[in-house]
Amino acid sequence: MPIIIPHDIPAYSTLYGENIFVMDHERAQSQDIRPIEIAIVNLMPTKIETETQLIRLLSNSPLQIKVTLIGTESYIGKNTPLQHLHRFYHTFSEVKNRRFDGMIITGAPVETLDFEEVKYWNELCEIMEYAKTNVQSTIFICWGAQAALHYYYGMNKIELDKKLFGVFPHRKYTMFDPLLKGTDEEFFIPHSRHTTILPSEFKKTDDLIVLAGSDEIGASVVRSRDGRKIFLMGHMEYDKFTLKGEYDRDVAKGLEIEPPKNYFRDEARTKVVQNWHSTANIIYSNWLNYYVYQVTPFDLDKLQ
Repeated sequence: MPIIIPHDIPAYSTLYGENIFVMDHERAQSQDIRPIEIAIVNLMPTKIETETQLIRLLSNSPLQIKVTLIGTESYIGKNTPLQHLHRFYHTFSEVKNRRFDGMIITGAPVETLDFEEVKYWNELCEIMEYAKTNVQSTIFICWGAQAALHYYYGMNKIELDKKLFGVFPHRKYTMFDPLLKGTDEEFFIPHSRHTTILPSEFKKTDDLIVLAGSDEIGASVVRSRDGRKIFLMGHMEYDKFTLKGEYDRDVAKGLEIEPPKNYFRDEARTKVVQNWHSTANIIYSNWLNYYVYQVTPFDLDKLQ
């Protein structure tokens, strides 16, 4: 089944070229079916790249999915053309009277700031409060996950001695959770962050289940007991060369940065290994199936 997005958004031609079934709004309206409504709150500076990565993952499902892109009003980034934002993005005030089957809130490169110092923190809090009753299930990614754990559970992040950067092995702590159904006992996820949440913070509540992680990473895949909040501390949505792009950017800036771990195949740092793509597709497909589609009422107005 297709992903429903505007035909002139950059992701359309990219994904169509990958033989992913994308459909524009006009064609979708002629079909007698209610698509799954997914909102993406994109906080990343590389918005076009991030929206394409997430839409690609959402496409690996038999469900028809309609994507709504949301940007912040309180802060407008400088890395995405305003024309693109005006054409394809909604503000939260424009959609807050709607309901969604699912929502994804991305990470953002603001980890070293206190949460309250982030320019759009109040707006993000309003969105997270809205998600409690107007969204069936929400995925929070990287800094977005840390922000949500702070907002919902009062958890605090700490700054790491050096950046957690690379592709890391993870262990499943349970074999039976639907979110991890079909994944191997050990799988890989990229991480790129300067902060983390210590294991002791997760002891503050009984509402969270840590599904996967490692001694080096800590908790990495976490969900609330009702499945309405999913926390992904890494970036499994990343493309093959996203970490390389971040590394090359920091090197060009003259920053002290170590190469991403478990990533480059050669000493010249030109060849990379992508060993997380299948895991990402499985987890996002499981989320759509078990935590969105199977539990959301057909009439979203009846969402509890």
